Amino acid sequence: MPKLSLVVPVYKVQGYLAECMDSVLGQDYGDFEVIAVDDCSPDGSGAILDEYAEQDDRVHVIHLAENVGLGRARNAGMEKVTGDYVLFLDSDDTLADGALRAISERLDATGDPEILVFDYARTYWYGRVTRNQRADLLRNEGPDVFSLDDRPELLDLLQIVWNKAYRRDFVTRHGLTFPPGYYEDAPWTFCSMISAGSIALLDRVCVMYRQRREGGNILKTVSRKHFDVFDQYRRVFGFVDAHPELDRWRAPLFTKMVDHYLTVLERPERLPGDARAEFFHRAAADYRARLPEGFQRPADGQGRKYAMLERDAYGAMASATAVVKLRQTMRSRTHKAVNRSKRGAMGVFYRSQLRLPLDENLAVFSAYWGRSVSCNPAAIDAELARRAPRMRRVWAVRPDAVDRVPGGVECVPIGSKEYWAAVARAKYLVNNVNFPDSVVKREGQVHVQTHHGTPLKTMGLDQRKYPASTNMSFGKLLKRCDRWDFSITSNRFTTAVWERVYPSSYVSLETGYPRNDALVNATADDVRTAREELGLTETGTVFLYMPTHREYQRGFVPRLDLERLAERLGSDVTLLVRGHYFYGGSARLETLRAAGRIIDVSEHPSVEQLYLAADALITDYSSAMFDYANLDRPIVVFADDWDTYSVVRGTYFDVLREGPGAVATTQEELTELLLSDQWRGRRAAEARARFRQRFCEFDDGRAAERVVRHVFLDESLVELPPIVPLEERVSAPPADRVLTAQDPMRVH
Repeated sequence: MPKLSLVVPVYKVQGYLAECMDSVLGQDYGDFEVIAVDDCSPDGSGAILDEYAEQDDRVHVIHLAENVGLGRARNAGMEKVTGDYVLFLDSDDTLADGALRAISERLDATGDPEILVFDYARTYWYGRVTRNQRADLLRNEGPDVFSLDDRPELLDLLQIVWNKAYRRDFVTRHGLTFPPGYYEDAPWTFCSMISAGSIALLDRVCVMYRQRREGGNILKTVSRKHFDVFDQYRRVFGFVDAHPELDRWRAPLFTKMVDHYLTVLERPERLPGDARAEFFHRAAADYRARLPEGFQRPADGQGRKYAMLERDAYGAMASATAVVKLRQTMRSRTHKAVNRSKRGAMGVFYRSQLRLPLDENLAVFSAYWGRSVSCNPAAIDAELARRAPRMRRVWAVRPDAVDRVPGGVECVPIGSKEYWAAVARAKYLVNNVNFPDSVVKREGQVHVQTHHGTPLKTMGLDQRKYPASTNMSFGKLLKRCDRWDFSITSNRFTTAVWERVYPSSYVSLETGYPRNDALVNATADDVRTAREELGLTETGTVFLYMPTHREYQRGFVPRLDLERLAERLGSDVTLLVRGHYFYGGSARLETLRAAGRIIDVSEHPSVEQLYLAADALITDYSSAMFDYANLDRPIVVFADDWDTYSVVRGTYFDVLREGPGAVATTQEELTELLLSDQWRGRRAAEARARFRQRFCEFDDGRAAERVVRHVFLDESLVELPPIVPLEERVSAPPADRVLTAQDPMRVH
C-alpha cells in the first residue's frame, strides 16, 4: 500500500497529458500510485495513459464507458485508491519538482493530519508564473496542527480540491464524494474543511496550475450550466443541516455563497444575457432563505451588492453594471479605432474587398511563405480538383516565384490587388505556414493549417525555452493561430505537440499528411519514372542527403565533405543533395555538380519524386525522415553536431537513441556504415519499424481525400475512410527491384 494516491481525471488533454504524467513519475519520491481516469476522452489521451501504465507499474488506468464529467471521474478514481492519503491533480497541470517528498515529509512531521493544505502557482503560456494571491494564509504561524476554528481564514482560499492531501480514512468516514456539475469543488472543499479535526499547512508551491489560453476552463464558457452553482450550495447547506455540530459555520459559508453568486453574475464570460435576471432572482431567493440571524453585511461596495440581493433589486444591480459596461465600451471603442488606423496600411482596396460577400467556391492555397506550389496544400488542391471541379483554386506565390508555377495552375502574386481580393473573399484558405498578420480572418472563412512536417525540433511556444532559435513574437504567433479552423496531423504524437504549442480553438484533423499520399500509393512505374527523370537509369545505389537548416549557420554549408564521401563510396553510388529551402543555392554544390561527383536537387520541384528515386535517406534533424519512413526504406542519421543542435534548438526526442535507423556522428563513421551495409542491416530495420509504428500512424494514402471530404464537402468524420493499419499497408518497391525486374505491376 503506497502512502500517497494521486487521482488524475483525464479528458481531451492529449497536448498536456505527457507533461502532467512526467511531472508525477519524475518525482524524487516513489511511495505513490497514480489512478488515471480516462473519462471517455475522444482524443488520444486514453492511449497515452495506457503507454504510461505499460512502462510504470505505479500507474493504473480506468477507462470509463461514457463521459461522466470531472467530479464523477474523480469518484471512479477514488474507488480504486489504496494509499493512506488521496491527492487530486488535473491532467493539464503539473507537480512542482520535489512536491511529493515535501508533502510526505510534512505529513510525517505533523502526525498525519486529516488534511494537509499546500500551495500552488499559476503558469501562463507567455512564461509568467505567479504564486497564489493568498499564499500568506499558508504561513506556519501558531501550532502545526489545528482545526478550522483556529484558522477560519483558510476558507478564503480558492475553492479547489487539488491543493490538499486528504487522509483516506477521513474521506471514507465522512462519505465525501464529488457531485456532478460545473462547481463540484465547492461542496467537497467546504464540507471537508469544516469537518476536519486536524489540519496542517505546507508553505510550498506543489502544483503548477496551468492557465490555458484556449479551452480547458469550463467556467469561462457562456452557458446556463452556471446555474449549477445553486445546486452545489444546496448540497453545502444540506451537509450543515445534517450535522448540527457544524452550525457555527453557517455565516462564513453564507458569505462564501453570496460572493460566489456575485462572481458568476459579474463575469461576462459566464451567463447568457437573457439569463442574468433569472440568475439574480434565484440568488436573491437563496440569500433570503439562508440569511443567518444577526448577519452583518460587508461595509464596502460589496456590501451594497449584498443589499441589492436582499431586496431582490435586479434593476438597481443592472443599472450599476451598465455604468461599468459603458466605461469598458468606451475604452474598447478607443482601442478599435487605433486598430482601424493601423489597418490602414493594408490599403483601401483590401478593406473594400472585405466588405464584399465571401465566394463559396473560391479556395486560396499557399506553401512555404509563397515559395512554391507544393507540400500538403498542393495534394489537397489536386484532390479538390478531382472531387469538386466547380471550385476555383488560386495559389498565392511570391512575385519572384511566379515563373516557376506549373502550367495550368492559377496564381496571384502576393501583395498584388488580385492577391488581396482573393484572400478577402475566399471561403477557404489553405497553407502549410501562417498567412501574414495583415490577412484578416472573416466570419465564415475556413482556415486549414496543414503544417509541413512532424516535429523533431521544438516548435511554437516550446521555442521560448530556446531563445537562440527564434526572435518571433509569440503573442503575434498565437493571434495567427487563432485564425485556424483545422490543424492537420499525421500521428498522435504530432497532434499532442501542436495542441500544446499552438493553443487555440481549432479542430485537429488526424487524417495523415496529404503530401505523403504520393509515397504510400506509389507504384513500380512511379519509382521507375522518378529515377529516369533524374537520369538514374542504372541499378547503382542512390543516397538522398537532406540536412535541415541551423539557426547558427547563415547559408547551406554541407557538414559532409561530399567529394571525399562520393570518392570513398565508389562509382556505383550516386549522391543526391538537397539543401534546405531557407538557404537557396550553394556555390559549393554547383562546383561539385559540375565535377560530376553529386547531383544537386535543391531546386527540384517535387521532394516526393526524390524520395521515390532514392534507395536510402541520409539526414540529420529534418522532418524528411518522417515522410520518407512511409516508404519503409533505410534512413541514416548523420548527427555530428547533436550536442550543439539539441541545446540551441531543442528537440522532442533523442534522435541518436530513438531515430529511424543507423546513426553516425562523424564522417568516418558514416562512410564505414554505408560501405559495410549496416545502413540496411537488421538493427537498422528494427529501429525503422519502431519509428514507423510511432510516426506513420495515419499516412495510409487517403489523407487528401479525408481533408477534402470533411472540410470542403462537409462530410462528417464518421463518414470518412477509416485509417488502414500500418501492418496492412504495402510500400512501393525499392528502385533496385524495379530496375532489375522491370516489373511495371502496381504493388499495393
